Amino acid sequence: MEQIRKRAGWSVAVSALALSLAAMGSVQAKEVTDADILADGTGNSSQVVTHGLGTKGQRFSPLAKVNPQTVKNLVPVWSFSFGGEKQRGQQSQPIVFDGKMYVTASYSRIFALDMKTGEKLWKYEHRLPDGIMPCCDVINRGAAIYGNLVIFGTLDAQLVALDKDTGKVVWKEKIEDYKAGYSFTAAPQIVKGMVITGNSGGEFGIVGRVDARDAKTGKLIWTRPTVEGHMGFKYDKEGKQVENGISGTTNATWPGDLWKTGGAAPWLSAYYDPDVNLIFIGTGNPSPWNSWLRPGDNLYSSSTLAIDPDTGKIVWHYQTTPHDGWDFDGVNEFVSFDYKDPKSGKMVKAGGKADRNGFFFVLDRTNGKLKNAFPFVNRHDWADRIDLETGRPVYNDDKRPPNPFAEGQGEGEAKKGKPVFAAPSFLGGKNQMPMAYSPKTGYFYVPSNEWGMDIWNEPVSYKRGAAYLGAGFTIKPLNEDYIGSLRAVDPVSGKIVWEVKNNAPLWGGVLTTGGNLVFYGTPEGFLKAIDATNGKELWKFQTGSGIIAPPITWEDNGEQYIAVVSGWGGAVPLWGGDVAKRVNMLEQGGSVWVFKLHKS
Repeated sequence: MEQIRKRAGWSVAVSALALSLAAMGSVQAKEVTDADILADGTGNSSQVVTHGLGTKGQRFSPLAKVNPQTVKNLVPVWSFSFGGEKQRGQQSQPIVFDGKMYVTASYSRIFALDMKTGEKLWKYEHRLPDGIMPCCDVINRGAAIYGNLVIFGTLDAQLVALDKDTGKVVWKEKIEDYKAGYSFTAAPQIVKGMVITGNSGGEFGIVGRVDARDAKTGKLIWTRPTVEGHMGFKYDKEGKQVENGISGTTNATWPGDLWKTGGAAPWLSAYYDPDVNLIFIGTGNPSPWNSWLRPGDNLYSSSTLAIDPDTGKIVWHYQTTPHDGWDFDGVNEFVSFDYKDPKSGKMVKAGGKADRNGFFFVLDRTNGKLKNAFPFVNRHDWADRIDLETGRPVYNDDKRPPNPFAEGQGEGEAKKGKPVFAAPSFLGGKNQMPMAYSPKTGYFYVPSNEWGMDIWNEPVSYKRGAAYLGAGFTIKPLNEDYIGSLRAVDPVSGKIVWEVKNNAPLWGGVLTTGGNLVFYGTPEGFLKAIDATNGKELWKFQTGSGIIAPPITWEDNGEQYIAVVSGWGGAVPLWGGDVAKRVNMLEQGGSVWVFKLHKS
């Protein structure tokens, strides 16, 4: 019995020691903090924990070991295939933290990989129901990371939080009903411990909305509709809904009941500027596309919104395309930067936006006042210019698709209106592919496209879960020798400093670095590095499929790494008309590539 008691005592001691060590391990486990989020891209270059390499979305890294002199020695370290038959478009920006890479893939999948070797650590594959209705391919643009959770959205409009070390589901929340046309493809963003999301589905007559949830539990904190007339809400600790004010004034800029299915989906990532404590997010097209059905500006569609993260209220807005009739959206990213006003000599807290409508906008980010606006594409038929006094476009009315209900316009049983040719096409002077800003050069690096479209209006009525366009279109290239162009834009002078043309449309994002380099990918499969000052190409690598995702960079043990996701797809081959035919030889894929300098 004495021996049994001794053995039992030893067993208890060992168990206690094991529990103690486990507790110590859990205490020591590295987690992502608010400080990590705010320092991303500048204060800590050993990790990438935001979509945008910083909450301001500049996509600038101060790392300089890869530079014009050394970039020729950049070589692949590893490549990981997403596998299977689920390829399609790959638009994910990877997240890197504590030796691991987290990267999403098409069809609502996410992988955790060993950052140094590419070994798969775990995979989560969301079970998608039949009947999902994504507008523009089954893509996913990335994840957020906070605490011990990695969080991403799904095509059936859910938000899933996984344990970053095991891949196990910790919480799952429904954003909206996919059967009504809602989906979600953007990378969530973390702001003050909250996960900020929008939604997708403007082509189905949904109602755009921005949500803030407790990142650790998924519980709603506030919601802010982005169509004027809808009520916003806050939620208390018990989850009780409290009214938080109507967005705008009902029927002020929307006729009748059309605001109830008004679109304005904020379908890209939000950014956050701690200097002014504002969330910036763009909104998409008003529904339906047929603008003759909805007279007025149709707020807050095709706009940039500045939202107070503490209350969920809209502090200011700027509408880039009032009464949008071309599906130009206003969803493109608003990137914070500072510049010296050439007239007053004072520093301006500004933000830059390269809009789908072909104009580049510079706003005072404290109040939304327009500072500058100029075209960054060669052809912009729909408007001559942006009036800097009123902030509104000077329209070319003959380039708005005609009213199919007007006498002499409708033709055939469908009453199809007469087409007009307008540029840019609805895929935009710039679309989802994020631009970059370098505080070293003062330039924005904008992936742009030159194309136009035949577009016409048609009658349409809303039906839940059905396409709600009221328009038809065919996209056409404007030039024989190129469609895409990477352009260095001076936001102060409004000048295009240099450009690098590309045969196929540019559909991937941009990275710029302290090494005076700009990295971007092409649909032809190349990841390229060019000189940030003059646009000279210095290096390229063929990844095997088209690149429509943004590159990232980080440092580990004194070595600088570059990574990018490769996999052709997205909206261009689905919606691109004559342009899609021009690039139909490009092959799909699904992989992530990692590079570093070769040691001689």
